[in-house]
Amino acid sequence: MPVRVVLADDQQLIRTALRMVIADIEDVEVVGEAADGEEAVTHTEELRPDVVVMDIRMPGVDGIEATRRITAGPGESRIVVLTTFDDDDHVYGALRAGASGFLVKDMALDDIIGAIRVVAAGDALIAPSVTRRLIRDFTSARSSEPARPRRDLTAITDREREVLTLVGTGLSNAEIAEQLFISVATAKTYLTRLLSKLDARDRVQLVIIAYEAGLVSANR
Repeated sequence: MPVRVVLADDQQLIRTALRMVIADIEDVEVVGEAADGEEAVTHTEELRPDVVVMDIRMPGVDGIEATRRITAGPGESRIVVLTTFDDDDHVYGALRAGASGFLVKDMALDDIIGAIRVVAAGDALIAPSVTRRLIRDFTSARSSEPARPRRDLTAITDREREVLTLVGTGLSNAEIAEQLFISVATAKTYLTRLLSKLDARDRVQLVIIAYEAGLVSANR
């Protein structure tokens, strides 16, 4: 069965470009399009896609609120945020709302399609080149809020803490494996354990947990 996708973006040009690329791919198909967040929520409820490719800045209901509604619902659709990062100070909000991926629009279309497959398979993906920027924005946006208590990490091992730190800095499984001199399969095993022990939905939440636990900072 192909990965079923809904494209949510107020720019028709973006939706058309993605649809044209996906049309030539056997294992991915577009089942619906939305020009705003309200349509994205409605189409997701009706069509039950595997993945929603979601812009953030849309008229009416924006992508953050649409993501929150979709992930809070009974369906299992997963969200890939696709936006212009430099113009959006609130992208972290979509991740906290439950998005499973964060990509920027200047990425190659093939990389975006690859990310859709990764998220549909149950993993999560943040473009490594923007992870540090994401954490800086997260820090800035939270600077006026009361400090939260740090996440309790007593349930994880020292090695798992190392892996969590590297996940928080935006490294892929392959990069983590190389840095820790372990196999990629072992890195994936550690990631699975962290997801379970920390009750995290996906890799995106692990990045946030690593920040809130003080393992990474805006300058790291």
